Amino acid sequence: MAQPGHTTSTEHVPAGEHGGGFPPFNGETFASQLVWLAIAFVLLYVLMAKWALPQVAGVIDKRRKHIEGDIAEAGRLKEQSDEAVAAYEKALADARNRAQAIANETREKQAQESDAARKKIEDALNAKLAEAEKSIAAAKQAAMGNVRAVAEDAAGAIVRQLIGTAPSEKAVADAVADALKR
Repeated sequence: MAQPGHTTSTEHVPAGEHGGGFPPFNGETFASQLVWLAIAFVLLYVLMAKWALPQVAGVIDKRRKHIEGDIAEAGRLKEQSDEAVAAYEKALADARNRAQAIANETREKQAQESDAARKKIEDALNAKLAEAEKSIAAAKQAAMGNVRAVAEDAAGAIVRQLIGTAPSEKAVADAVADALKR
């Protein structure tokens, strides 16, 4: 059953005719289309204003609060990290100061021990030096005592060799004593 002005698939439309033109530009349906457009627009506007936009605004507000919370948390964590860095730097400076103090104390202690050991060694060396000087003086005294006897024997032997007769011991002793005085 075909209605007037409409074609069915069984009816044949002559080439070049479209059966009444493009519906939105059709003058007979233009007024009803404007009414339905206005109704649809108002319904969509009310639907958007009452339901969709509040939900979008809620999501945006929730996201804004979340971002503000994250920024506040980041600020708090930054303050904590700054405090931790400051504490670390202070501890590091304290450790350096303690290490320097320990090094100075150790250096002073070793210097004192070294000075004490050096003084002990110097005292021992001075004692050995004094003992060696005494020994040298005693050896020199003994050698000087033997020098007179050796010189007398040598002089007597030389004179005997030169003149063929042995001189008197008194003459040899006087000659050696005279030579040693010079």
